[in-house]
Formats: sequence, C-alpha cells, structure tokens
Amino acid sequence: MFEAQDAEQIAQLFHETVREINVRDYSSKQVKAWAPDNIYFRNWVEVCSSRFTYVADDEGVIAGFGELEPNGHIDCFYCHKNYQRCGVGRQIYQAIEAKAVELSLNRLFVEVSITAKSFFQRMGFSVVQKQEVTCRGESFVNYVMEKSL
Repeated sequence: MFEAQDAEQIAQLFHETVREINVRDYSSKQVKAWAPDNIYFRNWVEVCSSRFTYVADDEGVIAGFGELEPNGHIDCFYCHKNYQRCGVGRQIYQAIEAKAVELSLNRLFVEVSITAKSFFQRMGFSVVQKQEVTCRGESFVNYVMEKSL
C-alpha cells in the first residue's frame, strides 16, 4: 500500500513512463501535455492517500502502482519503464481486483491509453468505447474499458 514517502518515486515513475513508454503510441506534444515538465502538477500524496493505492516495491525501487477508487474506477496504473512485461502490472491488478471483491463491487472500470489497452484486455476487460479526450490543449485517443466481477 502507498505511504507518503513513496510520492516522489511515484511522480517520477509516472513522468518517465509516459514520456518514454507511451511515446510509442502518442506524439511528443501529447506526452508532454499528459506528463508535464512539472512532475508535481498533481498532489501525489493527497491523491494517492485518498484512494486504495497499491505499490509494487523491488528492494526500495517502486516498480509500479495502481489506484482504485471506492466506486470501482481504476485511475492511475503505471509500471516503471524497467519493469514492463515482468508481471508487476498483473500483481498490482490482482491486488486491486481482490480489494474490489472485498468492497463487494460488481464491476471495475478504467480509461486506458492505446499503450495499456492490450494489458487490460488480458486482465479480462472489454472496450466500452473509444474516445478522444483533451489534456492541457492536446487531444488524445483512449479507451473506456470495464470488467464485471
């Protein structure tokens, strides 16, 4: 689970993942809008503390994190660029799903990037709709996905 001292590593992980991994599917302008130069544009301590935030730790290095809101919405879900395709995301997702079951939720839902779409499909999610969203003046394609529990 998230602890306040994780915030700096989480902010850095988010920034680097978007800038170095998501740039495969989005333009440089898009990833700079999504993950601005000021990595503290979001109050990471406040937001992560207000949700069920699961953190994968590898001997002091945060390998990934995911946030579950009480209504079943998965917000941020990112794996460190050096821990892609190592099972970290699956472990974080399994913790989130177990918490959702414990909370008696009957579905999980998420808005995912082009990059993350196949991961969530492997976790059993279905695409509800493709959408275009705007962030800091840039438009992005992403997908609303859900999974019944």
